[in-house]
Amino acid sequence: MLLLLDVDGPLNPWAARTPPPGYVRHEWRLSRWRRATRHAHLNPAHGPALLSLAERTGAELVWATSWEDLANDTVGPALGLPPLRVIGLRAYEGTPEWKYGAVGRFAAGRPIAWLDDDFALFASARDAFLRRRRETTALIPVDPATGITDEHLAAAERALVSPA
Repeated sequence: MLLLLDVDGPLNPWAARTPPPGYVRHEWRLSRWRRATRHAHLNPAHGPALLSLAERTGAELVWATSWEDLANDTVGPALGLPPLRVIGLRAYEGTPEWKYGAVGRFAAGRPIAWLDDDFALFASARDAFLRRRRETTALIPVDPATGITDEHLAAAERALVSPA
């Protein structure tokens, strides 16, 4: 079982006018990014909550984000997460396949709960992805103005505890 995590939207509510309560600004100087400085608003409670969820369900936490390995260098430590495996997605940015092909290959044969804010993009690719999947596949949309809430975590737990 896999619990897939996107950074921008679910963990970093980029669309919020002001950060939601509990979020803290983090800033990093990164040489491997378009911009030398990158920032995110993160809720430090998400790290322990995600680790607890993974432990309760037996799910593996995995980055499914265009941050790729940078998530392990920046976001993960800020949330108290250990290094996580990374699904390589940057090559698919802006393509009609978006993240679905890479996620499908990575998650083949395993149930997933996926927290992301972009499931409405490329609806035909999403629908084709869901038709191909035989395993439990819970796409849990997160509002990029609020980030992950307890309701999102509860939905992920339900999907991972009782896979179809």
